Amino acid sequence: MDWGTELWDQYDILDKHTQSGLDLVEKYVKFVKERTEIEQNYAKQLRNLTKKYSPKRGSKEEQECRFSNHQAFLDILNEMNDYAGQRELIAENMMINICIELTKYLQELKQERKMHLSDAKKAQQSLEGTYKQLDNSKKRFEREWREAEKATQYADKTDQDLNATKADVEKAKQQAHMRTHIAEECKNDYAAQLQKYNKEQNQFYFTDMPLIFNKLQDMDEQRIKKMSQGYILFADTERQVMPIIGKCLEGITRAGTNVNERNDSVVLIEQHKSGFERPGDLEFEDYSQGINRASSDSSLGTPKGPLELLSKNRNKTFRLFNKKSKFTPEKPKMPVDTEGFTHLPPEQRRKRLQQKIDDISKELQKEMDQSEALGKMKDVYEKNPQMGDPASLAPQITQTAQNMERLRGDLNKYESWLSEAGGRGDSIRYSTHSLNNNGAHNPCSPGALSDDTDPSHAIYTEFDDDFEEEELATPIGQCTALYNFPGSSEGTISMQEGEVLSVVEEDKGDGWTRVRRNNGDEGYIPTSYATITLNK
Repeated sequence: MDWGTELWDQYDILDKHTQSGLDLVEKYVKFVKERTEIEQNYAKQLRNLTKKYSPKRGSKEEQECRFSNHQAFLDILNEMNDYAGQRELIAENMMINICIELTKYLQELKQERKMHLSDAKKAQQSLEGTYKQLDNSKKRFEREWREAEKATQYADKTDQDLNATKADVEKAKQQAHMRTHIAEECKNDYAAQLQKYNKEQNQFYFTDMPLIFNKLQDMDEQRIKKMSQGYILFADTERQVMPIIGKCLEGITRAGTNVNERNDSVVLIEQHKSGFERPGDLEFEDYSQGINRASSDSSLGTPKGPLELLSKNRNKTFRLFNKKSKFTPEKPKMPVDTEGFTHLPPEQRRKRLQQKIDDISKELQKEMDQSEALGKMKDVYEKNPQMGDPASLAPQITQTAQNMERLRGDLNKYESWLSEAGGRGDSIRYSTHSLNNNGAHNPCSPGALSDDTDPSHAIYTEFDDDFEEEELATPIGQCTALYNFPGSSEGTISMQEGEVLSVVEEDKGDGWTRVRRNNGDEGYIPTSYATITLNK
């Protein structure tokens, strides 16, 4: 079934129908444009939201990202920023693949429809022009035939009139004959115009208009097909980015699963543990016996080691919270010894000293390697003078030796400070146990010790007297990181998910394993954060 056959007489209906189809295309384009604006605004608001809650560089919030729950929130912000990018991509693809394409196609449709309707009007006008000619010819034939009949009747009447002359009769007959001849010509012309009109009318209704209507039908069907493709693209555009959006959502879920509440507690302990002993009971001062008031200072149960740290509280009760509600004792206003880290609490001081010793050890090892290389090069020059002058290496050898001597001095100095920080008697005891809410022993870091263990030897690396002969421990296995670990606390090392590290020291029951990178960096990681394979 086609329009040309079934709807041959419904020109006005087809005109309105095709126009409504164009209006639908234009309406759909506007709809998609508004959808893209919504997506763009949504993406913009998401980006502003993530920017608003992202920590500023160097801010306190950024420093707190070493805690897994803070890092997880930062990961969620990053994933939401990527999610916003996908919303922008949806808007961009819809604008390009739907709005722009359909707008261009709409202009082509309007031109094609205009052309077809113009052809129909031309055919209609041509048929109407032929019909006017036919009508004029018919009216002329009718008029001339009546005039011929009148002329014939007048000639017959004149012929019967006895008073009429022969000339009058002859003249009347000639007039009647002329009128009859003209009427016959008009009749023939009318017959010709009628035949012409019938032919054009047949051509109009059976050929021209059906062809135009069928072209309009093809155009409308193509429009409908194009619209269906646009509808499908509306869904496919968003479906194409769903895998990436799914990964963003998986990243948010992974950020939540990576949160380790126990590890966050350990990080906080390692970061802020002071090492001070809790204050003892205050002694009774009996003024009735004449005890010197000044001697009351010695009755305070404050730690005896770092008296300088608590000097401003000698005549006051030791307080767990100060006015600013911090969990550390108030620090005195005194000159700060940054080299020996004496301004830090004992626990933090030991960690900083150990870190300094590790740095010096690495630097000393580099100097020793360079000294050994210079010695070998000097031997080669001595055996093969043509390769170089051994004397030219003297300044470098001397400088290297001086550097080594200086580093050994610094190493001995920091080792003595570390020994001093770890051996101040009972007044500053390193906390060897972590208590959970039930009071049970719960080791939570590499520093969890037994009561009879020296902290400085249990936590930090021992150095032999002959440091030059010390070598790095041989790896006993490998491990692969299951999760990201910030390694922000002292003695730990950061790692990324999937990273492979060498195992130097296995877990001794405290939940921590010591590992090493290929570049020589060592530190502890949570055992549960990696899959560990030991050498057989």
